[in-house]
Amino acid sequence: MMDYVGKPEKATQKRIIGLFQDILGWRYLDEWSDREGNSNIEEKLLADYLTCAGYSTAHIGAVLFKLRAEAHNTHRSLYDNNQAVYGLLRYGVDVQVEAGKPTDTVKLINWAEPEKNDFAIAEEVTLKGGLERRPDLVLYVNGIAIGVIELKNSRVTIGDGIRQLLSNQRPEFNAWFFSTVQIVFAGNDSEGMQYGTIGTPEKMFLTWKEDEADNAGFKLDKYLAKLCGKRRLIELLHNFVLFDGGVKKLPRVHQYFGIRAAQQHVQERKGGIIWHTQGSGKSIVMVLLAKWILENNPNARVAIITDRDELDKQIKRVFTDAGEAIHRTSSGRDLMAKLSEAKPRLLCSLVHKFGKQGGDDFDAFIKELEAQPAKTVGEIFVFVDECHRTQSGKMHKAMKAMMPNAVFIGFTGTPLLKRDKQTSLEVFGSYIHTYKFSEAVEDEVVLDLIYEARDIDQKLGSEDKIEAWFDAKTKALNDWQKDELKKKWGTMQTVLSSRSRMGRVVQDIIFDFNVKPRLSSQRGNAILVTSSIYEACKYYEAFQKTELKGRCAVVTSYNPNAQDVTKEETGANSETDKQFIYNTYTDLLKTVEAKPGMTKTESYEEDAKDRFIKQPANMKLLIVVDKLLTGFDAPSCTYLYIDKSMQDHGLFQAICRTNRLDGEDKDFGHVVDYMSLLKKVNKAIAVYSSEIDTSAGGTDPEVLMKDRLDKGRERLDEALEVVALVCEPVEPPKGELQHIHYFCGNTEIASDLAEREPQRAALYKAVASLVRAFAGIADEMDEASYSAAEIATIKKKVENAVSVRDTIRHASGEVLDLKAYEADMRHLIDTYIEADAPRKISPFDNMSLLDLVVKSGIADAIADQLRGMKDKEAVAETIENNVRAKIVKEHLNDPAYYEKISALLDEIIKARKAKAVEYEDYLNQIADLITNMAQGKGDTAPPTLNTSGKRALYNNLGENEELALEIDATVKDNRPDGWRGVEPKERAIKAAIYAILGNEDEVERIFTVIKAQLEY
Repeated sequence: MMDYVGKPEKATQKRIIGLFQDILGWRYLDEWSDREGNSNIEEKLLADYLTCAGYSTAHIGAVLFKLRAEAHNTHRSLYDNNQAVYGLLRYGVDVQVEAGKPTDTVKLINWAEPEKNDFAIAEEVTLKGGLERRPDLVLYVNGIAIGVIELKNSRVTIGDGIRQLLSNQRPEFNAWFFSTVQIVFAGNDSEGMQYGTIGTPEKMFLTWKEDEADNAGFKLDKYLAKLCGKRRLIELLHNFVLFDGGVKKLPRVHQYFGIRAAQQHVQERKGGIIWHTQGSGKSIVMVLLAKWILENNPNARVAIITDRDELDKQIKRVFTDAGEAIHRTSSGRDLMAKLSEAKPRLLCSLVHKFGKQGGDDFDAFIKELEAQPAKTVGEIFVFVDECHRTQSGKMHKAMKAMMPNAVFIGFTGTPLLKRDKQTSLEVFGSYIHTYKFSEAVEDEVVLDLIYEARDIDQKLGSEDKIEAWFDAKTKALNDWQKDELKKKWGTMQTVLSSRSRMGRVVQDIIFDFNVKPRLSSQRGNAILVTSSIYEACKYYEAFQKTELKGRCAVVTSYNPNAQDVTKEETGANSETDKQFIYNTYTDLLKTVEAKPGMTKTESYEEDAKDRFIKQPANMKLLIVVDKLLTGFDAPSCTYLYIDKSMQDHGLFQAICRTNRLDGEDKDFGHVVDYMSLLKKVNKAIAVYSSEIDTSAGGTDPEVLMKDRLDKGRERLDEALEVVALVCEPVEPPKGELQHIHYFCGNTEIASDLAEREPQRAALYKAVASLVRAFAGIADEMDEASYSAAEIATIKKKVENAVSVRDTIRHASGEVLDLKAYEADMRHLIDTYIEADAPRKISPFDNMSLLDLVVKSGIADAIADQLRGMKDKEAVAETIENNVRAKIVKEHLNDPAYYEKISALLDEIIKARKAKAVEYEDYLNQIADLITNMAQGKGDTAPPTLNTSGKRALYNNLGENEELALEIDATVKDNRPDGWRGVEPKERAIKAAIYAILGNEDEVERIFTVIKAQLEY
């Protein structure tokens, strides 16, 4: 095929079809744009495959019925349907063709012999059943749609393809088709290919990396060939699909190759270490590897060992969410008891439960174990999480002694130091697979880190006066007494300066919560690391006097006990450190109800952590000492404030609490250092390049800390360029009307808005990124080396970008901001761009344009929401687009009425374009139309029709007032509670309506209207 620059998308599509046919050996089915009955289950193809596989007609009929029922269950979500279908694909369909005969399992896919399956590809597959869409390519295995590919030409971003895939999965489009789909691809010739599965957000789409030296052809072709080769695709679907607590996941490339390498080790009964950097998904590797071991070795048992209670709970949660039953041991005795029995096959435990309770002679204990090892049943595979810690003490020797024949696999997010290497080799063996921080950042698996040192002055004021006071007060003392008093004074000075310093730290953090985009938008939160439980409590007390009161918690290892303070009372009117800690905890726990099996402290901390992860706006700051600095994954956590001396693994793991992905508005993890730890941070982050055990090979394990302002400038420059590229196709002179036409289309064609949704999504995303980037350094642009002229130009560009975005939102009827974090950006824009005096916030700011027309009139609505538009044509098209969007959205509620409204709108638009009416008359007509539409009735509606439901029935029953009221009363008399979506209850209502209408088709038509009316 002839290749040239600027070729259309169709040319790429034909080349990819050739790749699947000629290289991968798939069958080409045809172009199915005009074919009737396109489905995600092509029954003839599936029946033909099952016939060739030796199944009877009765078996095939039962399989098709059950597969259809699971795939097209209207009472479940797409996720639930997809999970049910995957279960049938993965494990087969149980069929009983005759009563009394045994059940047969019909295999829909031949997992053991991939080549024996029927692999086929179709193009331009028109999907109906919702708003019509046409995926570029659909992949079928044995007639079941398992993959969808969206292609773009090289000048259009992959993001457009991803957003198209996502909108196709929405209920109003073609969610039904994706109930069988396991993998989706988006690609073009310039950027390559990205993949995901159903429900994967755009930010979480993945890229594949393999044989990087191969640069012969397009990356799109290369990686489609890698992932869609028959054996590879079947392997991915069989061993690497995970349903994890409501989220379907496919493996990242490092997870795939890490598990493959581990599988080889397991088959050879060899241990080793999997080093995958913090935040790259080690838990998923554990789940998939454990599932594979248990499924492929009937005698295998897997024990997952951690060294922190938090990690132990997390492991159990991950496995449980993934549908794998796992037993969490309650004690050392429980652990040993379970290991000596055949079940459970999967369990988790704290490493300390391998230790000896009481006594200090650990060596003697280990010798005793080695002489008489515990009895274990089955082939034991031990996964040791965070093995860089658990392997370094004596606990690993106890594990080895207890389970001498077990295979040990260590998991770590930080590399092992040379000094630990020998011990590591003894326990686990060599590296199985490595994935370094720099690779993870490059692959956008985790976020990069921005480091900022903040110096807090600790000096007391008026030191000369203090010295004079000290000399005057100590004249009568000898030198020894003065020396002792100075030592005491030194301690007092530390306490006093610390108190003053803490106040400054608190003020500094509060300031960040007001001005830093992620914190002020309430989508992000922070952790403060302190040196001691006493300091943690002091900070907690200080934050209770700020706006964070009620949204701040302290999480430490302390649990209040009256014995802690029995010897602390001095009789003075002050608290000792222990008394202060005890009193602080007693006060904060007084309203806490202990959960079953937990202390009050544990219940309090569990609730704080849960809110921190799930409700960042309600738990903004956690104050910690050691807890939560490992094994605590909270994507919302964006800032880590360090007020504690830290180093080595602990420091590296702590700073990685902030680098989890969490939506478009989180670009980096931020580390704020109050302890001048820069050298230690560099050492930890460069992973002690002089001391690191580099025997694992691969890329250097470096983690580069980015300077905040340098990175801020880089982000801002990139964001400006992206906005320019997104708006580049707009026709000259690039005014309001041209932008509306490009991003919204023709307001008279209802499908135009849907077709241009990807362009609008790209604009909203680009402007949001620009606003965040600008807000990040808006008050430090001089320090970021921008000239005065550049600053003025940038401010103008940001202001213009926001104006374009707001114009398009109004024009498309998408006034509500779907990105919650972006709402807070208005404050930053107002602060840093607008030079005018602050304007009064309109009482109508949260109302839609159409609601505003009804509330305040057409002129005020335009003045309030469309005040920036100077072009009358643009104003008219914006209003019409909003009306059209309302008609499309509400059509099912009252089809007859909204068809009339649509026809009236068409007449008004036609008259406006023909210049048959003056602009003022046009505005009055459109205002009357909007008012009538809001009321849901025309001028002729009888007064008895006093609800929207009655009016909808009247409009759709030939304006028969008596019949509408009769149907209304019948529905209200016969509707059961919770009838919507429950077929037997819906049938009861239909039967009552049939008694009046006597026509099934008419009943179905009117029932659709009734179902759309919330009053019923």
